[in-house]
Amino acid sequence: MERLNFAPRWDWQAKAKAVGFTWHHDNGLPYWDESVAYAFSMAEVEDDIEAPTETLHAMCLDLVDEVVESEELMEAVDIPEPMRDYVANSWHAGEPSLYGRFDFAYDGKSPAKMYEYNADTPTSIFETAVFQWLWLEEQIANGVLPAHADQFNSLHEKLVSRFKEIVPPLTPIHFASDAEFVEDRQTVLFLEDLAVQADLKPKFVAIDQIGIDGAGLFVDIEDRTITNLFKLYPWEDMLRDRWAQNLPASGTKMLEPAWKSILSNKAILPLLWERHPGHPNLLEAYFERNPSVTNLSGNYARKPFFSREGANVELVEHGISGGIQDAGYGKGRHIIQALHPAPRFSGQYVIVGSWVVGAEAVGVGLREDTGKITRNTSRFVPHFIR
Repeated sequence: MERLNFAPRWDWQAKAKAVGFTWHHDNGLPYWDESVAYAFSMAEVEDDIEAPTETLHAMCLDLVDEVVESEELMEAVDIPEPMRDYVANSWHAGEPSLYGRFDFAYDGKSPAKMYEYNADTPTSIFETAVFQWLWLEEQIANGVLPAHADQFNSLHEKLVSRFKEIVPPLTPIHFASDAEFVEDRQTVLFLEDLAVQADLKPKFVAIDQIGIDGAGLFVDIEDRTITNLFKLYPWEDMLRDRWAQNLPASGTKMLEPAWKSILSNKAILPLLWERHPGHPNLLEAYFERNPSVTNLSGNYARKPFFSREGANVELVEHGISGGIQDAGYGKGRHIIQALHPAPRFSGQYVIVGSWVVGAEAVGVGLREDTGKITRNTSRFVPHFIR
């Protein structure tokens, strides 16, 4: 694994606009950064990222199978009591999952360490599946990279295949997100396009425009029944929404399914460690009030059960806090995870986002930052396999 410098393509912004990648800057600062790229060997990809991703995903599914049978564990992962049967039933019914993304610390030398599993509403899917692949193709065509260069990235085609597996052809399927938030809307638009490629009939509905008819069914703004719904809206919020009581009787099939609320939750980190202590791809982790947190000797990350983009994550080193960026996630329960800073290349901390479609590891996207916590402003950088 190596961080290499590249000359950005002179027209990359025009190319981004042409494919709908409109959030490549944030407040004037670059989000997409092709002045660098990370090179991997095939062995690093296959042995150190792909294999652990599928192993960890299987461990997570085993954990779901255990949690849905236990009121104590449902409470431990903070599933609201009125919605526990709904969550458990989604698992017992075998409701399929589309995708997810593990975040790893990986340096090319030591085993990848799991920071968390973004199992419900992972972002950076478009830049992973599309724009970094277009970068690779053009760099090969221009002779910047050799013809045999590759990328760990079959995310696009695997998503199309997965849609075909879990939704019958010509089925109407609604896609929902915040219509005003550009990144979310463009992400959902990309998924709508994938659905078209899978011979489905997608229709967008703003998340705040979903209604309920007299029969208790969810409907869109045109009063069409929502029978299948992909929502870029977190389950932890959805299960606590005032309309949550209508979910079980609505009959709407959800992507992601309700059982993903268990995995999109940092409470799984101490539960996984408890079941697989010493696993090479896990970091030691405990619920905050567990006396065993003293094992970490004042070196830990304190994380809310539910947070996004590093918000309200606190890094403590030798008992000294690095501070907290408060984004409103800090009022609930927390876990404590062993401090394991991301590897640093040329002054940049980098994490590897490893994507799962179904149960298969299908590609990676890398984010880097000068700070130790990956945030929404952290840059996305491409990669290739030598």
